Parts: sequence; structure tokens; C-alpha cells
Amino acid sequence: MKSAKILFFIAVLALYASLSPAASSQVPSGRDVVKPEIYVSLDPAARGSSFQIAVVMKIRPGFHVNAREKSEDYLIATDLKAALPAGLNTGEVSYPKGKLEQFAFSKIPLNVYQGTVILRLPVTALADAPLGEQHIPLKLRYQACSNELCLPPVTLTLDATINVAASASAARAAHAEIFGKQ
Repeated sequence: MKSAKILFFIAVLALYASLSPAASSQVPSGRDVVKPEIYVSLDPAARGSSFQIAVVMKIRPGFHVNAREKSEDYLIATDLKAALPAGLNTGEVSYPKGKLEQFAFSKIPLNVYQGTVILRLPVTALADAPLGEQHIPLKLRYQACSNELCLPPVTLTLDATINVAASASAARAAHAEIFGKQ
């Protein structure tokens, strides 16, 4: 069974590599299939406050990405990592539940994300967090597939910008359209 999956993966890669230049211009890049947007729940965030960073993945119709909880070992799960600067702490990323979908290339339903998906990263600004604009580098890894083919895995480098204020009275809720849907 495992060798059949490996052979399938090799066949998909071979098909992708063998496409003529004219045909391959019609095959999108994984970077073009998912459009991430970044939102912060407080602007500014006060020292000592907790807030969230949301990465909203907008997946092109006709495509999916594997959910964080992947169905098979050989699949590439969606993954978000953050490199926080001094003065900020983070918790575990909250991934939404995927949806089981059946595809022609798989005998079992796969746990995938389609449409719009929100990944949430909890962050705390410590009492000694630097004031002003802070940048949090993020890495978003996923593999986009359609019912016909899987594109090579993609790792996007993203930048979440937060503003840190000294006083809790300065903190303001932001993007209720994203953070109100929890």
C-alpha cells in the first residue's frame, strides 16, 4: 500500500515535469493558489496584553490544501511557525478542523482545507516588550492540490506587524470580522 502511494506521488511529479512549456504556463504555482492575509486582534496591543495574529488563507476554487491533521503520512500538512522578537511570547497555533473529501487519486477521503481558512496564533506582549512597531516573521507551509494534480509544496515568508503601546488604555480591538468568528 505504501509503495503504491509513493508510486502515485512519483507519477504526479513526473506528469508535472513532463508538461510542455505551453501547458505548464496554464498550471498555477502553489503561491498563486493560496493568498494569505494577516490580521492582528489589537491595534495597538498594550504591554502585558494577550492578542491573536490570524493568517487567513484564501484557497482558489477547485483546489485544496491538506489540513493540519493529515489523513496519510505521505501528505504535507499545513504548518504555521513564528519567530517572535524579544518581549513577545506565543502559544500553540490553533488550526481549524479540516473536512473529509473524496478525490479521484485517493482510495480514502482526505482531510483538507478549501475556500477560506483561518489559522490563529496567540501572542502575549510582556511587560518589557519594546514599544512601537514590531515585526513578527511567519512561515506558512502547505501543498495545494486539485483533483488532477498536486503542486510542489510552498513555504511563504510572511510578516505580521504589531504596534505595542505602554498603557492598557491604549489597546483597541481590531478586525472584529476575523476575531469575532471563533
